[in-house]
Amino acid sequence: MGYDKSPIGDRRGSRSDSEDAYERDRRSRTTHRDDRKRNRSRDRSGNRKRYRRSRSPDDSLRRRSPSRDHNRHRGSEPRRRHSRDHDRHSERSSYRHRARDDDHDDQGGGGKQIVKRSGPLLSQADSFAVTQGEEPPKPKEKPNYGNTGALAAASNSVVQSDGSKIVLKYHEPPEARKASPRDEWKLFVFKGEDIIDTVPLGSRSCWLVGRELAVVDLPAEHPSISKQHAVIQFRYIEKRNEYGDKIGKVKPYLIDLESANGTMLNGKKVPESRYLELRDKDMIQFGQSTREYVLMLAPKD
Repeated sequence: MGYDKSPIGDRRGSRSDSEDAYERDRRSRTTHRDDRKRNRSRDRSGNRKRYRRSRSPDDSLRRRSPSRDHNRHRGSEPRRRHSRDHDRHSERSSYRHRARDDDHDDQGGGGKQIVKRSGPLLSQADSFAVTQGEEPPKPKEKPNYGNTGALAAASNSVVQSDGSKIVLKYHEPPEARKASPRDEWKLFVFKGEDIIDTVPLGSRSCWLVGRELAVVDLPAEHPSISKQHAVIQFRYIEKRNEYGDKIGKVKPYLIDLESANGTMLNGKKVPESRYLELRDKDMIQFGQSTREYVLMLAPKD
């Protein structure tokens, strides 16, 4: 038998050969495409690395997103605060260490210790004296122009014949007045049931009772009575009535001059250095004396 050399067989053989060539060509094209893609990706990655490694100084000036800048500032603020606090703490600790070292040097050095002073700043001379360990000079006492009381004591003193002075313990107040002529105040001195003396009180505004005969107005010789024991003082006192009008009147008052044994008014001890109003038929006793001083107001006609 021989081969079939018909045209149909030739066509089939040529088709199979052309299909195989087409498949080969297609596969080669796909491989070339894949290789190009791989090369492109490699070139891009290499360019990116080169771009990252070789940045120009102008790249830092490029704009960045506001969100990144905001987040970066948020993170930087606490870091700055922390750094500031750390710096302050380090400065304080260094200052404390220096102060301790200075104190240690002053104590252990055996040299002159610096005198620490409080108050206002010293002058140049005083500070120079302090650095040498000397005490600065005290400032001179300034003149005092205030009242010393010497003039008041001199005006209220009595000079005796031997040259000695007796200072009065009592000074009359500004409201001191003599009793009105219509009011006849009298002081009756009783010893037991007998009246040994009667003293009219309208001649002056102040009556000093005591043992100092050179200054008193009513002498009392009992040893329990002080030299300047008490005072009967007439004072002008104003008061307002129910209609608001001022009504003034001179009335007698009793004051104890801080005596040793006190003063009794109607059997009760009176407080020291305090005015007490006297009324008609009041009884006064000085010290431990048994004499009774009765104040009486003469009846008006």
